[in-house]
Amino acid sequence: MSAPSGYPVPSAPPSYEDAVGINVNYPHPYPVPGPGQKPDGKGMNPPPHMGQPPPASNPVTVQTVYVQQPLLFCDRPVQMRCPSCNQLIVTHLSYDAGPLTWLSCGGLCLLGCIAGCCLIPFCIDALKDVKHTCPKCSALVGSYKRL
Repeated sequence: MSAPSGYPVPSAPPSYEDAVGINVNYPHPYPVPGPGQKPDGKGMNPPPHMGQPPPASNPVTVQTVYVQQPLLFCDRPVQMRCPSCNQLIVTHLSYDAGPLTWLSCGGLCLLGCIAGCCLIPFCIDALKDVKHTCPKCSALVGSYKRL
């Protein structure tokens, strides 16, 4: 008896190995019990460790690394550790004329303050750049630029 499409009708369903696609000739990674062995694992050798080295008994060395956050210098003293003398300090501030001071002076000149009033920005610390120095070793540790 044949099917309408020309294929013969199977007399029995396929076996489990045929349906699942298990190749009985392919070597299994774990031992398959033989005909005289029970499937509970008795009498079978445990699977070998494949590709894994034996565990090492070497002690693990841990190294702690401290990462210091970058300091943001502003127009106020900062508490920090001096990179030069390695002491805990509060920075000493000194003020220098910077671009904002000169632009303010030029702006006042354009407004007509030429009789000496244009020099007022050189007397105001809020318009000057700031240098942070260590009070112990006098090393420059940072600066703050207004512009």
